[in-house]
Amino acid sequence: MEKDSVIMTKDSIDAEPLANHAVNAEAGPPPSVWMVVGDKLGDNAQLEALVGALGWPVTIKRMQWRAEWVTGKPPFKASLYHIDPARSDRLEPPWPDLVLTIGRRPSMVAMWVREQSAARTRVVIVGRPRGALDAFALVLAPPQYRLPQRPNVVQLDLPLMRVDTAKIAAAAAAWHDRLAALTRPLTAVLVGGPTKPFVFDAAVTADMINAIERSTGGQGTLFVTTSRRTPDDVVQALIGGLPPTAQLFRWRPDAAENPYHALLGLADRFVVSGDSVSMMVEVARLARPLAIYPLPVVGSPFERIKRRLAAWLQPQPGSGRAGPAGWLGDRLYDAGLLAYSRDFEALHWQLVARGLAVWLGEPFPAQPSTVPDDLDRAAARIRALAVT
Repeated sequence: MEKDSVIMTKDSIDAEPLANHAVNAEAGPPPSVWMVVGDKLGDNAQLEALVGALGWPVTIKRMQWRAEWVTGKPPFKASLYHIDPARSDRLEPPWPDLVLTIGRRPSMVAMWVREQSAARTRVVIVGRPRGALDAFALVLAPPQYRLPQRPNVVQLDLPLMRVDTAKIAAAAAAWHDRLAALTRPLTAVLVGGPTKPFVFDAAVTADMINAIERSTGGQGTLFVTTSRRTPDDVVQALIGGLPPTAQLFRWRPDAAENPYHALLGLADRFVVSGDSVSMMVEVARLARPLAIYPLPVVGSPFERIKRRLAAWLQPQPGSGRAGPAGWLGDRLYDAGLLAYSRDFEALHWQLVARGLAVWLGEPFPAQPSTVPDDLDRAAARIRALAVT
């Protein structure tokens, strides 16, 4: 890359959090902080929101992966074996006081930096750690991850991702006339793709279309957008199954125009497939009427056993079921024999329970509830690390 690192400023992240959380000069100089990121825009956006709330100068270290690990999952260890050094920012001393990271691949780099500093560098991860939980100074855990209640774990009500209101406003202005010509109500259907444990194929797509038509009563216009994870068989099922009045945007990396942000600003209501955390949370944070289409889960006996075992050994925080099974799950995790699981359905239930979404088929919420915001709480926990 042309530059080894970039100092984040108001121009590179949302200016409002920076203005609300300015650095207190009387508290002394801020710690040196790196943000180690990969190529997932939704993940990176959560860290950018966190940095904006902190108000500290941060050096970005952008990592690129070797070809076999772009989609493949490298075995977790504190190492750089999975990065492409020629295309990644350099990692060299002086090592930072703090590293903020997210995801398996970037967190492997962050833990390698910690090793180089003789464990002086503290690592904060958003999401689910793959290594020993106690090796991370702080874990900010969104509700889709089953993590234990420990002093270094902060259970979040929702992921930290934000919506770019300026981008939404600009897109809404650009698309206003085209979308205004469509029959109302305008229902935006945001389609993701298959991810464990969900099945998302042509048959599921046909069921989703039928469920949407039953829910809307055939009234208004459907505007469907796919994403980079949407497979071709799902796209073809949409093309063949949507009503004639529906609009379909097929995601392409080179698309001249993408209606996604315009729909966030102008659609009357939303249907989101249950695999897409980012799209569900973005709609919820805008307090827009949201219905979740729950995808069917993988039905093999082995996968069902795994899910039941995870639910037993890793009870959801606050469920009141922590006990000997939860203790055993923690011991197996610490020994490297068990990985903390991901539970998308926990996020679904969280959104529904808070009045931020309904299940597809139920009436769309007329006035969604106030959206919880953990950003200040998460930033406060990180600031505390700088003085301990």
